[in-house]
Amino acid sequence: MSDRTAAVTRETAETEIEVTLDVDGDGDSTVDTGIGFFDHMLDSFSTHGLFDLTVHCDGDLEIDDHHTVEDVAITLGEAFEEALGEKRGIVRFADRKVPLDEAVASVVVDVSGRPYYEFEGEFSQSEVGGMTSHMAEHFGRSLATNAGLTLHCGVDGENAHHEIEALFKGLARALDDATRIDERRSDVASTKGEL
Repeated sequence: MSDRTAAVTRETAETEIEVTLDVDGDGDSTVDTGIGFFDHMLDSFSTHGLFDLTVHCDGDLEIDDHHTVEDVAITLGEAFEEALGEKRGIVRFADRKVPLDEAVASVVVDVSGRPYYEFEGEFSQSEVGGMTSHMAEHFGRSLATNAGLTLHCGVDGENAHHEIEALFKGLARALDDATRIDERRSDVASTKGEL
């Protein structure tokens, strides 16, 4: 199997970001976005997806968390797109349902090359640890758009920390499943011959 890694940078007037990704990693991460809870979610994403991940972001947190979370998701999506290349041999489809105490998140993904995002549910509190809860939904949308994913997500629960963490874990597990190599397949999983 070829090396499925990427290093992507993004620099705007709002953020400066460096991301490295190894899709076939061990779950090692080094994350610093300036938002403690978001760092925790990205660490969890790395751990549960077995992705080696580094994220360094210097964002305009004096304004709010929006640009930091959105731009990290954009950059991470670009890293997945680059690392997966032609997507030869990948499983392509996956779904996961992940609980965290009273909360449960569901994630269905198609690594299709066609960006689409749907989200169902609400977060029970408006903010967790310096991160606006609705930015977890926006993270998924920005990731899907830039990684070329069809992504359907949902959450239910009573505690936004649990809801968001279950969502990030579910996303990690589904992406790990969908990006695995199926040894029976030498081409892409599409009748079109490309993804």
